[in-house]
Amino acid sequence: MTERPARRLLAVSAAFTVAAGVLVLGSAHSQNRERDDLSEKDLKRVQAVTTLTTDFSKAEQYEAMSGGAATSLAKIDLNSFSHFSENISFEERETFKLGNALFQKLWVSSPSSTQASDGLGPLYNARSCQSCHIRDGRGHPPEDTADATSMFLRLARPAATPEEEAALKSFHAMSLPDPIYGRQLQDQAIPGLKAEGRMVIAYTEEPVTLAGGEVVHLRRPTYAVADLAYGDLDATTTLSPRVTQPMLGLGLVEAIHEADILALADPNDADGDGISGKAAIAIDPTTGKEALGRFGWKAQSASVRQQSADAFAFDIGISTPEVPLHQGDCMPAQTACIERPDGVQKRLGDAEAPPPVMDLVTFYAENLAVPARRKASFSGTLEGKRLFYETGCVSCHHPKFVTRRDAANKAQAFQLIWPYSDFLLHDMGEGLADGQQVGVASGQEWRTPPLWGIGLTKTVNGHTFFLHDGRARSLTEAILWHGGEGQQARDRFAALEKHDRDALLTFLESL
Repeated sequence: MTERPARRLLAVSAAFTVAAGVLVLGSAHSQNRERDDLSEKDLKRVQAVTTLTTDFSKAEQYEAMSGGAATSLAKIDLNSFSHFSENISFEERETFKLGNALFQKLWVSSPSSTQASDGLGPLYNARSCQSCHIRDGRGHPPEDTADATSMFLRLARPAATPEEEAALKSFHAMSLPDPIYGRQLQDQAIPGLKAEGRMVIAYTEEPVTLAGGEVVHLRRPTYAVADLAYGDLDATTTLSPRVTQPMLGLGLVEAIHEADILALADPNDADGDGISGKAAIAIDPTTGKEALGRFGWKAQSASVRQQSADAFAFDIGISTPEVPLHQGDCMPAQTACIERPDGVQKRLGDAEAPPPVMDLVTFYAENLAVPARRKASFSGTLEGKRLFYETGCVSCHHPKFVTRRDAANKAQAFQLIWPYSDFLLHDMGEGLADGQQVGVASGQEWRTPPLWGIGLTKTVNGHTFFLHDGRARSLTEAILWHGGEGQQARDRFAALEKHDRDALLTFLESL
């Protein structure tokens, strides 16, 4: 079992800076260099409680409370991802419910009689946040229907000018849009306009034989676009399919001290363990400064608010103070789209979703609770947990953190949480590559997704599609797709006897 995460969990001695496109430890930077929110006594407590366990005979203390005191204790059902943090105040619960109403609101095209809902599109992928994040959970590929609402294609191309290269280097652009179709393929449009096109997916099956003779079929996808309404894509534009991610625990993730994430980074694999996670950089639109990226499939967003604003702009076509694009992702070449009226109401502000709307939606997203674990102390779960550690899965899926004592919302402050992610970028090999550079993330690198709640995907969303494009139809398939830095752990899983593989899966389903 690797000891790497435990060795480097705390006490980062220097801040990170950018060199050759990779975050490294070095000279002064705007990020905090160590846990400056803790007393010496608290620092020792945190270090003790977050050290990786070696005792798998019983559950760890508070292990079933994945989100600390914010953990939802509600019954397990279709709404298990939609409950508020248990430790928010009575007044905050009202704020949460108002945010939920806005999260579910259907936006309409301008002009309309419902002015507070004006501004949809003109080109878009969904009319509401909830349309993509179904019951606040995981998206899925279209499968047997044409419904691709919770899956979309990101578009990006290489820099073509020195100005574009400078924008990428400074992180003021995380990627560059297609000249005609922008940053995302919009497959819906308001009346009078044509949708940009539609995603086409084809799969081929590839058998993989595991120890003991079990054969698992992996499906390898290829992606294309059809019915392009405004001309061809640029020859250099790449397609990156993305399913929407679960919304739970986002405020807790934001409350993790950056020093604890940076302490897990090893961009040059200095310890030679084959794991070289690196931290992502994003520009925080509220400060205009560089910040640690921790949200999104490639950790392209620094905060829940930034992630929400990007979704408003590129999924729904709604402008916010953070992303003031009144026509959403329409490009200058799409003149009919650009000329459409927007939904800005000057009496409310200069954006279609003004600050009060963003405040409520952000609070809602920050306080969607993580469900409590199931069967965390059962012997089969504990055996699977041991195998999860011994196969090396914890090298990237880091089990636990203690959040900042000075978190903006006290509900997220100083909580022992169990997200099972290091929130770093890892090379996952050619099999999962999308060929698309986003910030410092290469075309083969992805942020380690948190695993909390993963065992309830079937219950909440009615499917078991995993990975960034939903190609995996089970947790077994998801593991077997791991390459690059995940190859060793994948191979160890494949070499386990079937009863051991089943035990590891039992552990994952308890999360």
